[in-house]
Amino acid sequence: MSSPCFLSSAARSISLPFPAAGLLRCRLLSSCSVTSFRNMSSKSQMDHLEKTASNYRQNALYPAQVCGIINESQTVKRLRLAVHPDFSFKAGQWVDFFIPGVEKVGGFSMCSSPGLLQREGIVELAVKYTKHPPAHWIHTTCTVGSRVAMRVGGDFFFNPTPSSPSVDLLLVAGGVGINPLYSILLHSTDLLRLNHASGGREHNISAHLCYSAKNTQELLFKSSIIEACREFPDKLSCDLHVTQQSTAVDSHLQPFINHGRITDKELRAHVDPQRTLCFLCGPPPMIEALSKTLMDFGLPKDRILFEKWW
Repeated sequence: MSSPCFLSSAARSISLPFPAAGLLRCRLLSSCSVTSFRNMSSKSQMDHLEKTASNYRQNALYPAQVCGIINESQTVKRLRLAVHPDFSFKAGQWVDFFIPGVEKVGGFSMCSSPGLLQREGIVELAVKYTKHPPAHWIHTTCTVGSRVAMRVGGDFFFNPTPSSPSVDLLLVAGGVGINPLYSILLHSTDLLRLNHASGGREHNISAHLCYSAKNTQELLFKSSIIEACREFPDKLSCDLHVTQQSTAVDSHLQPFINHGRITDKELRAHVDPQRTLCFLCGPPPMIEALSKTLMDFGLPKDRILFEKWW
């Protein structure tokens, strides 16, 4: 369901019963375009604010209003949120998600591009159903018009400038780990369109996406991913994997679908130690195994960036 995407005056003056100030206190780090190779110990039992306490966060907390809800799959809802004009983020970052009356704070990656925010004043989040209170609220209570507040954070992002070196992106996603990588892919697409429109080469970017899910139903954003690859076939490509597909794959998807997990051979074909910048997002065991594989291929640690959410 959806409605016109605007932020009303009521939403701008939103008042939320946030947790105590001590809970919101976090250590701020300087922003950088490439995050370090962080400790890989699993923190799946910790709350979002605890897990991300050492990550960069913006100081500002902004009101937002839900202006669209889309069933992205049987288990994932995509929210469209109208935000304050001063709200900004980099492709790949997440938000602290505050809900009136819900004590727990959510942590969700943006799945839209900064370009959509600039054009329409909208950000999008894709949230999988769980019993965790913020996700449960989104799936059971949230409606068009619901008001929340968000604060941007995260050291995992892609934010090149026209003077940045040429880069080959390798984006590797498992399950809903696609969200920040889809944002990065969309941002890359926007930059390629700007290049095409201006006849310039300010951003020399290519990207290959390796994305694995249980079945094609759970491959989020698959149609848009394929459209982007067809729009820039010399710059963007993808391999979509399904590990538990029990039905026939639709004919239009078949050229892009691989059965089984992402393979070392597939990754190796897209690794150049001098040019490749790899972003990984998915379950911790997947991140740990693929990070080791990429290092075995000669990719330096500081060119392997990852985000873990569960």
